[in-house]
Amino acid sequence: MNSDSTPRRAAAVTPARRALLRTALTGAAVLGAGFAVASPASAASSTARPRPSTPGQALRELAAGNVRWRTCREQHPDETPAVRQALTSGQHPFAVVLGCVDSRVPPELVFDQGLGDLLTVRTAGEVLDEAVLGSVAYGVLELAIPLVLVLGHQSCGAVRAAVDADESGEPLPAHIQYLTDQIAPAIDHTKEGDARVDAAIDANVRLVRSRLAAEPDLAAKVSTGQLAIVGARYELTSQVVHHIT
Repeated sequence: MNSDSTPRRAAAVTPARRALLRTALTGAAVLGAGFAVASPASAASSTARPRPSTPGQALRELAAGNVRWRTCREQHPDETPAVRQALTSGQHPFAVVLGCVDSRVPPELVFDQGLGDLLTVRTAGEVLDEAVLGSVAYGVLELAIPLVLVLGHQSCGAVRAAVDADESGEPLPAHIQYLTDQIAPAIDHTKEGDARVDAAIDANVRLVRSRLAAEPDLAAKVSTGQLAIVGARYELTSQVVHHIT
């Protein structure tokens, strides 16, 4: 991929601005391995909703919500009139979810979350550009969000389009071509057919995660345990979200 198609880094933050942002970030945690999953019973029995403040807590909350979703035990939290009124004065989401635009994978439903819980950024194939990088950075640096989850999914049309374009060599409409150019480095040419598409979906999640983790301001938070950047995949057939290492 040539340098023109690689997303540029966000502008540097001044020392004064860094100091201001640093005061807004509190606590540190080390994220445990894997995408922890709560049982349906424990997920449904929880009545309190303390706001996750560490990467591990945030990941466990998403896992528990996914259990509720796939077992049809949704709680549809944080939708009451009282919550709506409280959110008029500010927001404190606990996770950034960078996902695909696919209409079958809305993060708030997949993780059974409500208003003010998730900062969602959605592009076809989770493709990064300056606006996406800025949106993720806003969540981490301004809202002190401790978790960024890059969420790919089974049967991703954007990834399939990238694979098809790579195989045919035929150009696509300009803006769609940009998307496939960004996804192309994730294509494994040792695989064929649907296996190539499926492998590219996972590889693309890893690629996006790596690009985010390479951003200096985000990397600084990861190094201190205040932030985790995690890759995951949603299966349309089972509604399960699982961790991609």
